[in-house]
Amino acid sequence: MAVYALTGFSLVSLLSFGYLSWDWMKPSLVADVATDPMEKSLPPAFARQPHIIFILTDDQGYHDVGYHGSDIQTPTLDRLAAEGVKLENYYIQPICTPSRSQLITGRYQIHTGLQHSIIRPRQPNCLPLDQVTLPQKLQEAGYSTHMVGKWHLGFYKKECLPTRRGFDTFLGSLTGNVDYYTYDNCDGPGVCGYDLHEGEDVAWDQSGKYSTFLYTQRVSKILASHSPKEPIFIYVAFQAVHTPLQSPKEYIYRYRSMGNVARRKYAAMVTCMDEAVKNITWALKKYGYYDNSVIVFSTDNGGQTFSGGSNWPLRGRKGTYWEGGVRGIGFVHSPLIKRKRRTSWALVHITDWYPTLVSLARGNLSNVPGLDGYNVWPAISEGKESPRTEILHNIDPLYNHAKYGSLEDGFGIWNTAVQASIRVGEWKLLTGDPGYSDWIPPQTLTNFPGSWWNLERLTNGLRKSVWLFNITADPYERYDLSDQRPDVVRTLLMRLVHYNRTAIPVRYPAENPRAHPDFNGGAWGPWASEDDAEEWEGDGEPLKSRNKKKKKCKICKLRSFFRKLNTRLMSNRI
Repeated sequence: MAVYALTGFSLVSLLSFGYLSWDWMKPSLVADVATDPMEKSLPPAFARQPHIIFILTDDQGYHDVGYHGSDIQTPTLDRLAAEGVKLENYYIQPICTPSRSQLITGRYQIHTGLQHSIIRPRQPNCLPLDQVTLPQKLQEAGYSTHMVGKWHLGFYKKECLPTRRGFDTFLGSLTGNVDYYTYDNCDGPGVCGYDLHEGEDVAWDQSGKYSTFLYTQRVSKILASHSPKEPIFIYVAFQAVHTPLQSPKEYIYRYRSMGNVARRKYAAMVTCMDEAVKNITWALKKYGYYDNSVIVFSTDNGGQTFSGGSNWPLRGRKGTYWEGGVRGIGFVHSPLIKRKRRTSWALVHITDWYPTLVSLARGNLSNVPGLDGYNVWPAISEGKESPRTEILHNIDPLYNHAKYGSLEDGFGIWNTAVQASIRVGEWKLLTGDPGYSDWIPPQTLTNFPGSWWNLERLTNGLRKSVWLFNITADPYERYDLSDQRPDVVRTLLMRLVHYNRTAIPVRYPAENPRAHPDFNGGAWGPWASEDDAEEWEGDGEPLKSRNKKKKKCKICKLRSFFRKLNTRLMSNRI
């Protein structure tokens, strides 16, 4: 019955909505680059270090790309993916910071202390400074490294900034979401500040420029000023298509027939981002990089369904460990790929990009032991078997424990109230509260029909704390096999126990009032002094350095108030 529902909706989508006409050769509105990006190029011998362009989009749903059957126009992504290798067994994390941290470090978040939630603007927290980052390894290999877009890996002190973590240049935002034009970000009532930075300075002069345009133009400028004879790495972390839903009017007009306002704006933002990727590809060709380049495209997490995104036909949404939260859009486009124009079902995780790209760059991985990622280039380029056989989606001991979970339900080896998820081979296990669990079709109509909502409504999971799925046979997670296969459940629980033994304490400190933009000239930015003797641990309590004398905290009472308030509100914030 469920299969018929899926098939039926796909036909309705095609017949009712269709695709608007699109001219690939039409000049783009994102940037003015004159050369034809689709001219034929002969694949060169893989004799030099390749130029690496990593494009990460924000909150783009699994369904929201043309080649996944979407009603949203993405001709550039469709064509680049078709000519390269589509990754259809590709996994990311369910929210922003975890995906970005695992990309940059090649490690699961349990190994960096970032296994709970995201890094919030007022938290004294950032990507651990003892981690050697991907751009640092590429710098060691002789690469020029540049970042454009959203950081979201912490900034409370200068050592946390992108330019201190391996990037030669940076233009973008430090927090999780900003206005696309004004670059203002409010982290609560009255806690607002400007967030656009050039290097380590506030870029006040760039206000008013739509971020997708601004970032694309910066990539083109970087390529124009660099020599294609020298290897370059550009990490393009688009703000799009995260909220707020803002797009230039000319893109919204293309979707004027789409009744759902949020979906209409969201679709416009996706298409605008698609044109940005088109122009980055143009620039690579114009300035002589393309023939020796590797373009990686990835989303950072599942789409937010109440903000226009769609992960159909997958279950769940952003912030959940259902497939709709963790299965991403991914592809690699490069003249250097040996077996092009195909779809790969090799198991790939976002941590794999670290060793894969460092290996492509001929970098040294011997001094970064303990990586959780694998070099998957042979699987991508040659179609070989992936070295990865399992993925730890996460173990979050701080997330609200499931009401009906217990150690007894976990065979005495695992408390199933704890939020965790793991995939081993074709099996996927979830414990605790995996998050919102419905299947939600694309909400293109003004008043979405209740019948569709009720058809896919979950009704039997309210008193559970363990789920088991054969993801290969059941990618939509409709048939829970935990009762039929307790042997598999026990085996995967043992793998969770194994990983949990390697986890480091959670780093999730309380918010600090000193981070308020009013104390930093009206902008978000580093606020902790370099000689600050406090070290911040996972429980939010400041621990004084043993090597320095304790100092009286001048704002202890205020900090205590904010800590208590933060504790009360945290469970309701996404």
